[in-house]
Amino acid sequence: MYNALGISNEVVNLVNESEKDCEDEFKKIDEACMYNSLKVLTSFHKNQVTESCFNSTTGYGYNDLGRETIENIYKDVLGSEDALVRSQFISGSHALTVCLFALLRPNDLLLSISGKPYDTLDEVIGIKDNPSSLKSFGIKYDQIDLVNDDFDYPKIKEYLENNKVKVIEIQRSKGYSTRKSISLEKVGKVIKLIKEIDNEIIVMVDNCYCEFVTSSEPTTVGADVIVGSLIKNLGGGIAPNGAYIAGRYKYIKLCAERLTLPGEGKEVGPTLGINKSIFQGLYMAPSVVAQSLKTAILTARVLEKMGYEVEPKYNEERADIVQTITFKDPNKLIEFTRGIQEGSAIDSNAVVEPWPMPGYTDKVIMASGSFTQGSSIELSCDGPLRDPYVAYMQGSLTYQYGKLGLMKAVEKIINK
Repeated sequence: MYNALGISNEVVNLVNESEKDCEDEFKKIDEACMYNSLKVLTSFHKNQVTESCFNSTTGYGYNDLGRETIENIYKDVLGSEDALVRSQFISGSHALTVCLFALLRPNDLLLSISGKPYDTLDEVIGIKDNPSSLKSFGIKYDQIDLVNDDFDYPKIKEYLENNKVKVIEIQRSKGYSTRKSISLEKVGKVIKLIKEIDNEIIVMVDNCYCEFVTSSEPTTVGADVIVGSLIKNLGGGIAPNGAYIAGRYKYIKLCAERLTLPGEGKEVGPTLGINKSIFQGLYMAPSVVAQSLKTAILTARVLEKMGYEVEPKYNEERADIVQTITFKDPNKLIEFTRGIQEGSAIDSNAVVEPWPMPGYTDKVIMASGSFTQGSSIELSCDGPLRDPYVAYMQGSLTYQYGKLGLMKAVEKIINK
């Protein structure tokens, strides 16, 4: 059967041997999965989810029981005062944009303390000129880079003592950088520092790729607002689109009125039949995130054995589902990504090529043979064609399919 998939005995043996090294790490993942499953099920019971919650609304979407129940469950699971969970969000980047425009006003200052955010926010912020950017509305932006994969605490302290900052943005996942993703412990430490200097500063955390990786979320360590996508962790591979914003009630109200309109906010927004998928996706999310993490751990061990630089290593603490492999060779990056595509369920016959993806400065190669377009919780791999040619791999709805996809990718670079 392996040979029918074009996987050699050499690769099967390498991956199976590497798998044995990962057993202790897999047990830790199972423990977190159990805890997060308990959180979800407890909230389902508390909020009395019934089949009537799956009903659809159209038009204005008034009195949508399912939508309101979903948002109550999200605020429970994420440890927040309120939540906005909507299919009207096109992506995580869209939710981040809505949040920034909701919280900031002309002459306000936005400060990123985790370096430059995702490339998709360049035109939102105004780092790259766009007449619809925050900058075009007179909103200022500055950033403080990380130092040795941690916050620059002295520089942050000095900056906040000398500048009036409205919103601080923290991006936990690495994006297309080579830094480590930021642990919850570090997020809590820096928020404590920020609030001691100025308790009125709004701390917004981009939590994409990080949900359910551990047993807590940034709201439990003081974050005012967190944002994430439903075609990543919390959608469980079932939600077809959407995103969430969770946090303090007054900030969620502002975000809701930016997404819809002032005076109506969360009261409107038809669900058009998506409620069941969002419920079921969240229900499956702890298990799906665990499968994704196991796939990432195995990938790290296999590629490390092959002599490549990986981050994190298979037995290191993880903050998100993303696994990076540094190839230092564009051809190997391309072939590995093509292998992931070939190992996917959908469009396995497609030969992926680098292309000028909207929102990114470099050509990007992306494998996403997924049931939902662009889903990052399903097995996917992508990376910009720039030195040092790093592959960013994430997802897998099941560990078994992730393992097979990895085998196909390894086979490609061995043959290359």
